[in-house]
Amino acid sequence: MAGDWWAPICAYCERSDPGFWAEPVNALSNGAFLAASAAVVWRIRRSERSDGPALLLGALMAVVGLGSFLFHTLAVRWSLLADVIPIALFIHGYVLLVLRRFFGLGLAPALLATLAFAAFGFGLEPALDALTGRSTEVLTNGSVAYLPAILALAGVAAGLLRPQACALGPARAEAGRALLWIAALFCLSLTLRTLDRAICPVWPLGTHALWHVLNAGVLFGLTLTAVRYRRRGA
Repeated sequence: MAGDWWAPICAYCERSDPGFWAEPVNALSNGAFLAASAAVVWRIRRSERSDGPALLLGALMAVVGLGSFLFHTLAVRWSLLADVIPIALFIHGYVLLVLRRFFGLGLAPALLATLAFAAFGFGLEPALDALTGRSTEVLTNGSVAYLPAILALAGVAAGLLRPQACALGPARAEAGRALLWIAALFCLSLTLRTLDRAICPVWPLGTHALWHVLNAGVLFGLTLTAVRYRRRGA
C-alpha cells in the first residue's frame, strides 16, 4: 500500500515521461501564485487596517503554488494531495469569509453553510457519474471538481447585485461586479484546464500552464475584492 503513494501520474499533455523535469512549463508557471501571494500581502501591509483572514488567504496562494509545483515535478500520488488540499482550503476559506464579510452571517451559521457547500462539492461528481453513466473526471480532465466554486462565485455576485443589497451601499454593487468579472476569468481558466489533453496533437505543451497563470489572477482578484470591501467599511 505504501508503494501506491509513489505511483507515477501522467495527467497532463506536457508530461511524456516520469522524470522530475518532464513538465517544466507547468511547473514554472506556478510562480504566478507566488507573485499573486506577494502582491496581496504587499497591498494589505500598505493598508492602515490589518486584515488577518485576507493575509491567511494570501499565504495560502503561495502554498497552492508550491503544492502544484511539487505535483508537476514529482507527479506521484502523494504530491497530488499537496496540489489539491491547499486549493480546497482556499476555496472553502473564501466561502466562509464571504458569508461572514459580505453577508454578515454569524460564525456558526457561516460554518454550517460552508460545510454544506463542501458536501455539495464532494457529492457532485459521484452524482453526475451516476446520472450520465460515465466518468465526469475523465470527460472533463478533472475540471468538474471546480464547478461548485464557479456556481458559488456567481451566486455571491448575484446576491450582492440584488437591488435590496445594492441599496445598503455602493460597496456591495462594486464587489458584485468585480466577482462577476472574476467568475468570467475563472470560466476561461477552467476551460483551458479542461482542453489540456485534447489539444495535445496540435500543441504539445498543452494549456495547463495557462490555467495556473489565470487562476493565480482569480485568487488574487477574489482576495483583493474582500480586502477592498472591508476597507470601504461595508
